[in-house]
Amino acid sequence: MNSFFPMTPLELSPNRLVVPAGTELWRVHKSTYAPDEFNPTLADVHDHRAGSRFDGTALDPYHSLYLAADPTTALAESVLRSRPYDPRYSMRYIPWITVRGRSLSALRTRCDLSLVSLIEERDLAAVCQDSTLLEDERNYPQARRWASEIRAQTPDIVGLVWQSRRNRPEHALVLFHDRFGDCGGCDGKPLEVLLDGGIADLGSDAGMDRANELLELLRSEISRPVRP
Repeated sequence: MNSFFPMTPLELSPNRLVVPAGTELWRVHKSTYAPDEFNPTLADVHDHRAGSRFDGTALDPYHSLYLAADPTTALAESVLRSRPYDPRYSMRYIPWITVRGRSLSALRTRCDLSLVSLIEERDLAAVCQDSTLLEDERNYPQARRWASEIRAQTPDIVGLVWQSRRNRPEHALVLFHDRFGDCGGCDGKPLEVLLDGGIADLGSDAGMDRANELLELLRSEISRPVRP
């Protein structure tokens, strides 16, 4: 960790959750990325408007990879952020641009993954936090800082897991690339790509059809683009 990063005087006692080897997980990602490729983009230390909640920053420059326990949760975490219900139809409509150039991929863990759990209130209390860490959309800078505090005090964990805000009670998780080095676990490759079950092009007609089937129970739908 960068020596300029401010460390808390609080002593954290994180609770662990182990995702066993052979567990199927899902990810929405840019189609230009390989399904198991970590995102190298770092978030701004102070800006909550860009990036995701637990992204690395210049102060702690790890690459991240976000996953979910099932395909619906992976989609919901990706496309339903701050998406309101349309009062005319009591539905949430997702602009096509949101999924253009993106894929839904299935992966499988190659070894056990030791994560810090943020699922229950007692898990949040164990790291001296409350639900604000997961709920407040403007709280991303603080969430990123606290992810680094957790990483500093638990150097053997490879990521975090929490309850999805957009498809409760299913789980979402993030992995840290620097915890899978040559001397780390999984021979540096924690995930195996599964060829079946994903959606290669979420922005295609067929891809939107399949995605909307997954989102139907969440009263959400990807809108069709206006064709010339």
